[in-house]
Order: sequence, then C-alpha cells, then structure tokens
Amino acid sequence: MEPRHLGPVVTTRTAPLRRRSGRLTGAAVVVRRRLLVAVPVLVATSVGMFALGAASPVDPAKQYAGAAAFTTSEENLAQIRANWGVDDPLPVQYLRWIGNLLRGDLGWSTSRHEPVTAVLAERAGWTLLLIGVTLAVVLLASLLLGALAAYRRGGVFDRGLRAAAYAIESMPVFWIGLAAIAVFALALGWFPAGGLTDVTASGTSWSDVAHHLILPVAVLAVSQAPWFLLFVRDAVAESLRDDHVLAARARGLPGRTVLFGHALRTALLPFLTLVGTHLPELVGGAVLVETVFSLPGLGAVTVEAALGSDFPLLAAITLVTTAVVLTANLATDLAYAAADPRVRLDG
Repeated sequence: MEPRHLGPVVTTRTAPLRRRSGRLTGAAVVVRRRLLVAVPVLVATSVGMFALGAASPVDPAKQYAGAAAFTTSEENLAQIRANWGVDDPLPVQYLRWIGNLLRGDLGWSTSRHEPVTAVLAERAGWTLLLIGVTLAVVLLASLLLGALAAYRRGGVFDRGLRAAAYAIESMPVFWIGLAAIAVFALALGWFPAGGLTDVTASGTSWSDVAHHLILPVAVLAVSQAPWFLLFVRDAVAESLRDDHVLAARARGLPGRTVLFGHALRTALLPFLTLVGTHLPELVGGAVLVETVFSLPGLGAVTVEAALGSDFPLLAAITLVTTAVVLTANLATDLAYAAADPRVRLDG
C-alpha cells in the first residue's frame, strides 16, 4: 500500500526544526558580532587605564613602601622598581600586564595590601546583589506606575508622578542617601544607617542583611526610577492609541486587560533597550550608594583606590564593569529579539 501520509508528516516535522536551527544560527551571529565589538572596547579601555596609570606622578615604589619610603635608601627604591619592571618601556609594561591579566593575575592592591583577585572575589558579590535587587524593584515599579499614569493620563496621579520624577532627576544620589539616613535611620529609627550587619552580630544572616539593604536599595531605586517611569508612561500612552488597542477596547475587554495585556506589551520592546543602555548609570549610582551606606561592595574600595592611586585595583574594576555592561547589552539584544518575533536575530 502506498504510504500517502508520509509526505505531510515529514513536512510538518522538519519545518519547525529548520526554524529552530535558523534561530540558533541567528543568535550565534548576534553573539559573534557583539564579541567583535567587545574585544576592541576592552582593549581600548585597558590601554586608556594603563596610559592614565603611567602618566600618574605617583611613584609605585614609594607607594608600596608607604611611610618607610621617607627613611629607606634610594638603592632599595630602585631595586623595587627593577623588580616590578616599572622602568621598562611602556609597551613592554603593557604587554606584561596583559599577559598577567590573561593568566588571572590582576596584580597587587596597594590600598588594600592584598591581591586584586581577592578583593574582587570578596566584594563583587555584594555589589551585584545591590544592583540586581535594585534593578528588579525599578523595573516592577516603573512598569506598574508608568502604565497606570498613562492609563489615567492628565489625572491627578499622572501629574503628581511626573512632578515627582522631574524633581528626583535633579537630586544627586548621594544627597538622597544622606536625606534617607537622616529621616529613616536617625529621626525615625526604622532602618540601620549603614553596614550589612549589626555591630553586635556574631555572624551574617540573610534576615539581617535584608534589613540593612532596604534603605540602600530604596535610595538607589528612587534615584534611577524617573527615567524608567517617564519612558514607560510615554510609551504606554502612545501604545493606547494604536489600532489593536483601540480594537480591544471596542470589543469590550476590561480596562486592566487592555492596559497590561495589549498596550504594555507593545511598550515593553523599546523598554528593554532602555534597561541595557541605562546599566552604566545604575553601576555608577551603586558606587555612591555603597560609599554613603558603608557597604562592603566594590563602591567603597573604588573610592579608596582612587584616593590612594591604586592603579591595579582601579584597572581591574574598570575592566570588570566594562565587561558587565557589554554582557548586559548582549542580553538586551537577545531579549529584544525573543520578545518581538518580527525582529530577525540574523538581521
């Protein structure tokens, strides 16, 4: 008997496989293109940081010796320079630094008096925790409040939200942090003024850490929220005038379904791009918040390294931050394409 069903079955099974293979190939193309951009950016960043370090008037040997530099002999200082190779030509020093960097040796922190890798391993987790929790709070709050303001455009809530957003945009994040400490920590006593644990605590518990992070997360979220709120409000207000949203209203769908199921979904696509491009601003705000609240993250050691001319630590933090931003931009591109099927990953 002729297997007439064989043709249609084979066709329906192979078509999805082809589409899936094309999607995977397109994702690989996007990753490859981002890497082609990321490598020159990281190289340019490393060259810039190394050039700034070489132009610094600080003598690495005297910085390493500390107070003993005033009493030690010039021969000992010269021996330290020879051991470190700081008298070699700049290209030789740069290539040596890159070689050590590729082997995982980020150098010695002169301000912390320990390997740079140990500083990053100890501090980076707390900074990522602060940024991650803040980003989640900002995204949820801006999507909800921005959509509601657009739905009630021109109302009291909309005008009040926009006025508050414009006012907060003009406030430095460190000023918001100091004001929050004065009100909620010193005057009301609701939250601790700084640190991750109580002074009398014998260990680190997640409940204690969460209690200490409420105020820093709130300050950083408030300082970063205006851009997201205003963007969502304008995008949803524009989306509410689209034909498919007007058709959903004409069909008698509930207002909540029209707002969150139709208008907000359309406005989410450019919102993903905003998240990726605004990440450097969030990282910079986290540095100031950690400094104000005395959090043991990368922010405090960055300020300490800058004041102490700690080039190895500053260079490592700058490169790590640049790599995180580039990775976030790649994730944003992939998320944008996954959210909008009209966008071709290989285009």
